[in-house]
Amino acid sequence: MSTIEIPPEWKKFRYRGKTLEELLEMPLDEFAKLLPARQRRSLMRGFTPAQKKLLLKIRKLRAKGALKGKRAVIRTHVRDLVILPEMVGLTIAVYNGKEFVPVKIVPQMIGHYLGEFSHTTKIVQHGEPGLKATRSSLHIGK
Repeated sequence: MSTIEIPPEWKKFRYRGKTLEELLEMPLDEFAKLLPARQRRSLMRGFTPAQKKLLLKIRKLRAKGALKGKRAVIRTHVRDLVILPEMVGLTIAVYNGKEFVPVKIVPQMIGHYLGEFSHTTKIVQHGEPGLKATRSSLHIGK
């Protein structure tokens, strides 16, 4: 199943003592044993229909070899899928409630959820009182 071309900088990556090549060859239930408890439980319960659809789309692109030349971006609303080794190297646009945020999957993200990399809230930056603010704040002394 190792159809992923691994760049040299990813060759020395290890997840719980396993190289990326070993993780790619490993069955899903063996990989799940390496994960923290929450992610392991999520994988052992099985995939939801939406997660299955996304994984099918990823596997179809990998099998077709469409990712060799051009960078295909997969758009999804699925935020609760654990990042698996087979996703490494892809760009997945994850919906944050307003827009799709492109997330480039690197080996260090393995074991995290997709939603962790597509933030749903922005940092609030308030302006000065009286400048393009509400009418009530116009009369605040300077």
